[in-house]
Amino acid sequence: MQEQKRIIENLFRYEYGKIIAVLVNKFGPSHLESIEDAVQDALLKAMQVWGYKDVPDNPTSWLFQVAKNGFIDKLRREKKFLIKEDFQNDGKRSDPIEVPMENTISDSQLKMIFACCHPSLSLDYQIVLSLKLIGGFGNKEIANAMLKKEETVAKSFTRAKKQLKTKITTMDIPLEMGLRSRMSIVLKVIYLMFSEGYAPSSGAFIIKKDICLEAIRLAILLSENKFCNLPNVHALIALMCFHAARFEARVDEYLDLVDLENQDRKKYNRDLIYIGIQHLEEASTEVQSPSSYHLEAAVSYYHCIAKSFKDTDWTSILRLYDLQLQRQHSPIVQLNRIVAYFKVHGAEKAIIELNKFKIANNDVRNALFYALQAELFFNLNDRKGAKETLKKAIYLTKNELEKRHLKKKLNKLGV
Repeated sequence: MQEQKRIIENLFRYEYGKIIAVLVNKFGPSHLESIEDAVQDALLKAMQVWGYKDVPDNPTSWLFQVAKNGFIDKLRREKKFLIKEDFQNDGKRSDPIEVPMENTISDSQLKMIFACCHPSLSLDYQIVLSLKLIGGFGNKEIANAMLKKEETVAKSFTRAKKQLKTKITTMDIPLEMGLRSRMSIVLKVIYLMFSEGYAPSSGAFIIKKDICLEAIRLAILLSENKFCNLPNVHALIALMCFHAARFEARVDEYLDLVDLENQDRKKYNRDLIYIGIQHLEEASTEVQSPSSYHLEAAVSYYHCIAKSFKDTDWTSILRLYDLQLQRQHSPIVQLNRIVAYFKVHGAEKAIIELNKFKIANNDVRNALFYALQAELFFNLNDRKGAKETLKKAIYLTKNELEKRHLKKKLNKLGV
């Protein structure tokens, strides 16, 4: 029973957006809410049926067919239209078939992202719609990604769906100019998908690999389109490949989080690093000004190629963070920069930088801030300060593995 529950939860998380995208592509954005209801009903039915029967060999196809049939039944009850293809000649419903999902889904998901990123919608609406409908993200995850309140995200999603239904009438992907005009936000959506998979804001996992791999797949599909084959796309692919290369080293055999300093670098995936380097080189051609994806990819590149934590080129990493901050203010980049600053200049100077950050970003008091502060206090032999700030980091951390990791650090301090 627990296994079935786990499979259903994974399917909801990883297949929900795919099935939504296929059905919206087939029937149009005006039916979005009915399609959502049909997919959710299919998932509920799966929980009921698979509780005492074996899970189908192709559960995604099963869910797709059930959702599609349920949606069509609702339209028929409302006498909106009749689709003959779903009935056999004798008038009976055909049995669920093996749907060739992969190719269909690939196209449909990209169409869905570009539809959600239509310029007639506000930037926030574009991101909320995309993460909800494509990534299957919950309100809490989106709120974390956008630094907003959950209730704000919920209201935005409701309003965004209404606008999508009234303003977007087709899922056809725009031509060259339309594609390129939406690329910036499309890449941001894929980046946010990968980021939530790589460092989940909540839950019992430190990595949600399926989300990360899905983000990489979508970015690669973009690179295969001649109008989307841009340096920024390759830079984002490189960034994600470098991060994904370190998946296996981020947890130990007990599934506990491992600090970058203590990671077994033999576990780094050299094939992914090589692929990342290829895309980073591709991203560097004909670039006048590197994007944030270029700079972040370069940071991750230095982490991947360092033979040990001690050998990491922190000076180059610090320079890259400085370049990022010259382009755009970001509290998260600032905090990460202070980590590199600490490695280059020491804890005493780094604590001064952190205090400057505290004054300039009075509303930013997240787990990363307090965990970094604790690390600096510890290196300055201020054990009391380290204990107090670690407790604050633990309180603010929603991810269970990160919370357990921080508690271990606290225990080592004698608490």
